[in-house]
Amino acid sequence: MFLAEIADTAMRDCISLGELAVRLESEESGISPSDIRGKMAEFLVVMRQAVEEGLSHDARTSRSGLSGGDGHKVMNRYIRGNSFPGDEVLTRSLAYSLAISETNASMGKIVAAPTAGSCGVIPGTFLSVAQALDLSDDVVIDALCAAGIVGQCIASKASLSGAEGGCQAECGSAAAMASAGLAQMGGGSPLTCINAAALAIKGLMGLVCDPVAGLVEVPCVKRNATSSAVALASAEMALSGITSIIPPDEVVQAMSQVGRAIPESLRETSMGGLAATQTGQFLAKTILGR
Repeated sequence: MFLAEIADTAMRDCISLGELAVRLESEESGISPSDIRGKMAEFLVVMRQAVEEGLSHDARTSRSGLSGGDGHKVMNRYIRGNSFPGDEVLTRSLAYSLAISETNASMGKIVAAPTAGSCGVIPGTFLSVAQALDLSDDVVIDALCAAGIVGQCIASKASLSGAEGGCQAECGSAAAMASAGLAQMGGGSPLTCINAAALAIKGLMGLVCDPVAGLVEVPCVKRNATSSAVALASAEMALSGITSIIPPDEVVQAMSQVGRAIPESLRETSMGGLAATQTGQFLAKTILGR
């Protein structure tokens, strides 16, 4: 499945990427479109609950002690009016993305979209934008479906695994999926959506996977927040009429090639990058006892 192919099909049939995703899933699985959207609605509930849990005053700190409470800090700064003027959507997206990732780190319930390590990007941005624009759940669900079909294209031609392709495959893919869905939420065409995805991948290409102590916390939680910012920026550019000079499918192919070229030490082995720093190694010994 190619990004250009799904965009062309959706535009030919005058439907959104999300509607195409539901149609294709229904044809393949035999599940009715209404049931597919109903399952997405259930996922949306879990996403909202994960935000609430991560932002709560008594939010749990992870067992390692490496993460917890940072989403609450960002939201408090916003509530106090100390955030940069005009950055409501961005600030909320950062807070929500952190909160969801911290819920994951503390063994809370999340939706792995596309992975547990990158679970904050899509819901963090979607919920923030939907709140700012007063969008219905149906619009958000359609965007989730659009993100899903983009993720399926990436998975079929590259990877969603940090162990296989570095964090570009996890947070990079999540940002691409989020950007496509955000572009759809903003009224963009299917072609606009896949260009948004390509711009997001380009913004995070080469990102390594170097979790301290092998835990999906440092730097993973913070990368969810920064990847959310990339997703928002990419969607804004695409909705402004900016396209990826390199065709989206070629961008995915390049990401795959880069992922294979990343050394094993920088692909979730905790042998390089931040995990190999003096502090990273000290934390690993303290947490793991070795």
